[in-house]
Amino acid sequence: MPNLPHCPSPPPTHPILTHRYSFQDEEDMFMVVDLLLGGDLRYHLQQNVQFTEDAVKLYLCEMTLALDYLQGQHIIHRDVKPDNILLDEQGHAHLTDFNIATIIKDGERATALAGTKPYMAPEIFQSFVSGGTGYAFEVDWWSLGVTVFEVLRSWRPYDIHASNSVESLMQLFSTVSVQYNPTWPKDLVSLMRKLLTVNPEHRFSSLSHMQTSPYLAHVNWDAVYEKKIDKGRLHCDPTFELEEMILESRPLHKKKKRLAKNRSRDNSKDSQSDEGQSEGGDGDQGEDDAASGVDDPVDEAEPEAVGGATDDDGNDEPPSAGQPEPESSSSKLSMCGSVCSSPGSC
Repeated sequence: MPNLPHCPSPPPTHPILTHRYSFQDEEDMFMVVDLLLGGDLRYHLQQNVQFTEDAVKLYLCEMTLALDYLQGQHIIHRDVKPDNILLDEQGHAHLTDFNIATIIKDGERATALAGTKPYMAPEIFQSFVSGGTGYAFEVDWWSLGVTVFEVLRSWRPYDIHASNSVESLMQLFSTVSVQYNPTWPKDLVSLMRKLLTVNPEHRFSSLSHMQTSPYLAHVNWDAVYEKKIDKGRLHCDPTFELEEMILESRPLHKKKKRLAKNRSRDNSKDSQSDEGQSEGGDGDQGEDDAASGVDDPVDEAEPEAVGGATDDDGNDEPPSAGQPEPESSSSKLSMCGSVCSSPGSC
């Protein structure tokens, strides 16, 4: 096995985040996370689980603490959605998948078009279309609002799919109003409006904002943090369907052989290159380089892949408002990964 870099002391952790350690080899990064056997919220939505309002309220509070903690660490998650909210065996929610998270400090603004389209805040698209001033932590709270709406109603507040153009989405946000369930408590509707406010300056985007909501007025936040609020277990076993995929007796043995083979091939190429230079001399070097340019073209750099993961059936997204069937393609967007310290600087 290759020598792995020393793993420093673990970063500050939070009981509602799953990430614990990271390390990497020459091909991949490995993330060590908590073992959570309750399945993700997407799984339960696909199983037509009807969540109670109290259960969703608990998930909302737990995600509020998670996002507030990340904000204190200068981290934007950028992919909050049911797929990335895992439940433990006691039914508590945990935020996972920091694949496209980014760090901003000292007034910086993110500018990359990153996320899963149906959950991305309007200012992300606005920044892509017109440059704008970029975006910050408020985008995660919009995504949380979309997620809570979806878990309560089984469809999303906006009819957005991976195939929608960015320009059409900007028009959608400016012309379409969210239709809330008339049976919801007025305080819940008021809170959802604050999370799904198109203007990020007026959006709820912190724990202190959420604590001002009458809907959450009686929440014991210390008990939420310590996971002392019990809403009961879900009556299902998502691990039963997943065990064939996750239980592998030798999960890395093929990779070990592949890496060894790659290193052997690279060493062979280096050896052949050294012999060719020795035999051909300086006069033939230009011809050798030209031939190499034809036979082995340089690979173009590929953009980082972002967006939602597709499930085994090819369905990555649940229905939006008025759309009963799940869509069939995942949202994959290009990403520049830039962070601007001032508007229009990148």
